[in-house]
Amino acid sequence: MAGKTVVHPALEPVSYLIGTWRGEGEGGFPTISSFAYGEELIFTHPGNKPVIAYSQKTWKLSSGEPMHAESGYWRPKPDGTIEVVIAQSTGLVELQKGTYDAEKKVVKLQSELVGNASKVKEITRVFTLVDEELSYVVEMATNLTNLQPHLKASLKKL
Repeated sequence: MAGKTVVHPALEPVSYLIGTWRGEGEGGFPTISSFAYGEELIFTHPGNKPVIAYSQKTWKLSSGEPMHAESGYWRPKPDGTIEVVIAQSTGLVELQKGTYDAEKKVVKLQSELVGNASKVKEITRVFTLVDEELSYVVEMATNLTNLQPHLKASLKKL
């Protein structure tokens, strides 16, 4: 099996995520100006554990200057649920719980906990793979605003 990574059986339904994805996104929120960004997502599998390591970084399209970064772990369960823990470069931490659909290639996440955040109350993330393109929508709620779109991007596997 040279060249083929052996994937832990628990990861099979979301193994399509494994790899490096790159693309562009746009963000906005009632309290900030809209912005565009470049992005790279990397999903790696350490091999013998039922977990996917995740890292993300974004940059300004105009200058290439680094913007946001986060990393964490995705832990799918055999019952179709998934836990995701994320630490952001801003100091904010998220514990997301949700579901995955292996057929439709959709992962839906809802924050169980948003820690070390003065304003952010809730975050949802939905990842969808369609025609080899991974897209996501992140919604956010703060102490002043209800849950609404914050980020969306479309990425292709390198």
